[in-house]
Amino acid sequence: MGPKKCGVCEEAQSKYKCPSCVIPYCSLTCFKKHKEIPCGKPQPSSEENLAPTPALHVDKPLYVDEPSQVLTQSQLESVASSSEICEALRSEELQKLICNIDSSTDAESDLDKAMQKEEFHILAQKILSTISP
Repeated sequence: MGPKKCGVCEEAQSKYKCPSCVIPYCSLTCFKKHKEIPCGKPQPSSEENLAPTPALHVDKPLYVDEPSQVLTQSQLESVASSSEICEALRSEELQKLICNIDSSTDAESDLDKAMQKEEFHILAQKILSTISP
């Protein structure tokens, strides 16, 4: 399995994969072009044995105490295109922690508890270093 070509420009060697649909892409420019059309996770074949993904709670209102702490589109794209972060998020333990925080009635407390776990703390540090100027 050698290097793959970018699935967007089909010219350069890909360095990254879309976190949603795993299409290979080579740059932020190609990622932005790819995201102009919504994509989704590929459906696993019946032979694959994957753990079920918990339902997302998108109907919850979001409250932000400090609007300056809301990430910009560019910062979000940097996080989404980080192969290091995507690799870390393959951990089932991290996925469960994140889902538990997302669905928690006391998310702040659960986030504090999660930060005490080394794997979650490392992920948070990777995200912070990715979004920092």
